[in-house]
Amino acid sequence: MTKIKLCGLRYDEDIDAVNELLPEYIGFVFWNKSKRYITPDDALFLKQRLNPKIKAVGVFVNEDIDVIKSLFKRGIIDIVQLHGDEGEAYIHRLKNDVECHVFKAFKIRNYEDVMAANMSAADMVLLDSGMGTGECFDWKYINAVERPFILAGGLTPDNIRDAIKRLKPYGVDASSSLETDGKKDVSKMKLFVEAVRKCN
Repeated sequence: MTKIKLCGLRYDEDIDAVNELLPEYIGFVFWNKSKRYITPDDALFLKQRLNPKIKAVGVFVNEDIDVIKSLFKRGIIDIVQLHGDEGEAYIHRLKNDVECHVFKAFKIRNYEDVMAANMSAADMVLLDSGMGTGECFDWKYINAVERPFILAGGLTPDNIRDAIKRLKPYGVDASSSLETDGKKDVSKMKLFVEAVRKCN
């Protein structure tokens, strides 16, 4: 069954929606340059309301490992997702220091990017077109992927069926396509989750 991650949650109503829809993962963005940035204190409040069946993924860009460690200690996140220039040494240190599962995002522009994803020490790779661009990358590169992956970038209820059928990802990740006027739209979230589950 294709796993679902709904990213960029910030508000009470977002948690109400996912508690009903029950995706496997949700994402809190801790990169302060993102329009979906959430403070640790706000994320903690939302995490305490989140159904424990759902794993909270913290999204970071070149963050100090001690900062990530503190979020784990406070029970705010369950998994780390790296979206910056973090290299293999960083990933090994993070897994050693925090003892957490690590997702690493790769911007796919060519086969070299896919090779880097194949070789990553991360527990799971996320293949994307960029940081919340809302656009798909060229899916032809997927044929070179040699490991389970989460597909992201421009996924909508309209194209998700084709994506799952063609690419067979471990999971799918959506954020900007689930929004109206910069906020998560419950109806769009529901349509996306239903579209994914119809494929399984």
